[in-house]
Amino acid sequence: MPDNTPLPIDPLNGARIVLQGRAVTMDSRFKVLPRARVYIDRGNIVAVQDSAMPAPSGFDDIAVLDTKGTLYPGLIELHNHLAYNLLQLWKVPKKYSNRDQWAGTPEYRRLISGPMQIVGKTPELLPALTRYVEAKCLLSGVTTSQGIALYSSAGVRKFYRGLIRNVEQTDEADLPEASTRIPDVDASDIVRFKERLLKQSCFLLHLSEGTDTKARNAFLALKMAGADWAITRALAGIHCAALHEEDFRTMAQFEGAMVWSPLSNLLLYGETARIKAAKSEGVRIGLGSDWSPSGSKNLLGELKAAKLWSDEHGVFSDRELVAMATRNGANIVGWGKRLGSLQSGKRADLIVVKGDDKDPYEQLIRATEGDVALVMINGVPRCGLPSWMKKLGVKASEGESCKVDGSARTLFLKQDTQDPAVASLALGPATEMLTKALKQLPKLARKLEEPRPVAALARRKPVWQLALDELEEGGHLRPNLPFAHVYTGARPQVGAGSKKLSEIVTPLVLDPLTVVDDAHFIDRIEAQANLPDAVRTQLRALY
Repeated sequence: MPDNTPLPIDPLNGARIVLQGRAVTMDSRFKVLPRARVYIDRGNIVAVQDSAMPAPSGFDDIAVLDTKGTLYPGLIELHNHLAYNLLQLWKVPKKYSNRDQWAGTPEYRRLISGPMQIVGKTPELLPALTRYVEAKCLLSGVTTSQGIALYSSAGVRKFYRGLIRNVEQTDEADLPEASTRIPDVDASDIVRFKERLLKQSCFLLHLSEGTDTKARNAFLALKMAGADWAITRALAGIHCAALHEEDFRTMAQFEGAMVWSPLSNLLLYGETARIKAAKSEGVRIGLGSDWSPSGSKNLLGELKAAKLWSDEHGVFSDRELVAMATRNGANIVGWGKRLGSLQSGKRADLIVVKGDDKDPYEQLIRATEGDVALVMINGVPRCGLPSWMKKLGVKASEGESCKVDGSARTLFLKQDTQDPAVASLALGPATEMLTKALKQLPKLARKLEEPRPVAALARRKPVWQLALDELEEGGHLRPNLPFAHVYTGARPQVGAGSKKLSEIVTPLVLDPLTVVDDAHFIDRIEAQANLPDAVRTQLRALY
């Protein structure tokens, strides 16, 4: 009988590599080695040690790549609606107090949900979208994020298999898959919801996004009979912005975790989670950039927003912030034994940032995408300075050139386990396709609105489209448990208005890959009405 067990998305078959530089290990002792060598073989880290020590067996003949930079674990973000990251930052028109308010507006339909419905239902654009938003991650040092989901006209749901690790699909027992969706029944029955939690290693769920009572009720609805709560170590609440101090005490009591997205919260609500209380109670905290329409362009940017907010309120050290984007993220998702730090036996997901003269944690937080000199996933160099990529074995015929902040980068996008439609597409053509498509949104909308002959519909094969997690009904991202006999949690919404999309959408510009190559991003940040001055006026200085 054939073995139909899927192979791991990231097979352990990389070459032997030796990198030299300052190593910020992010291990439990937060060890920093001023001049270290990281030895890598078949996707695993063999050793991280002082450069003066003898090389491990088998590495005597391997050339050392002296980066003269600082090595960190790859960045792990636990919340990002990746599919939306082709859209530019939205100028939030007013301050809201819960998610349903802004997601139900005509403006949201015109600028966000409408364009995404058009792109998402145009199958030939989906590989390009996947390639583009994953490249956005790579160029900023993100090696793990959430997945891009598809569903077919036949009712089947799947994830694109891409280059970035997907916390929702690994096909590997060592990296248990997080869940972000729950069936409708489980989402409205607290006993079944708790049973569901107990079966999972990690459940990433939007929880109490907003600042008002309605938003908080989504958390209070987790209260069960007696002193019990539907919270376990598997629950990682995304946002948690409406939680009070005592709510974080409850979260900590039941070992729940949270994913903090400060910039998105501040842009929409003018406030973010009571993060000092979360820290004080001992809640485990990871970081997520949310999405580009109302958040950071990438996790490197989210670190900056988190630092500005934290410094203003005296909450976290730079080391604690970097931990959120590395070891904390890995531990929350249950991958702590394999990822999140630079240690022997762990997977070789790492980044190299130019320079080693600053405080080791400040060096990363102040880095721009132009300072990210190498990104490696599973021991495979995926993005880096051309000379380094060549030394690491990437052939000229296999690499794709691009520029970041005027400096050349080579992308290595080949991976046999990728979805074939994405694997055959380079970043350049993907960028051109999306640029053209966004310019022609009204035309694409009219094409989708054309009636199709019944006979043609009956003949055609299943058609795949984006599973837009902020818009679709059926299978919720959030528990919609009742509190005081009223169902809680935000509902998927497409925005208000009855006009056809072709009558409301306008041509849009593709969001640039990086902040340093986006001439308008900081200007847009500084024009946001809800951002506190500590973030709005000081973010520019961190770029």
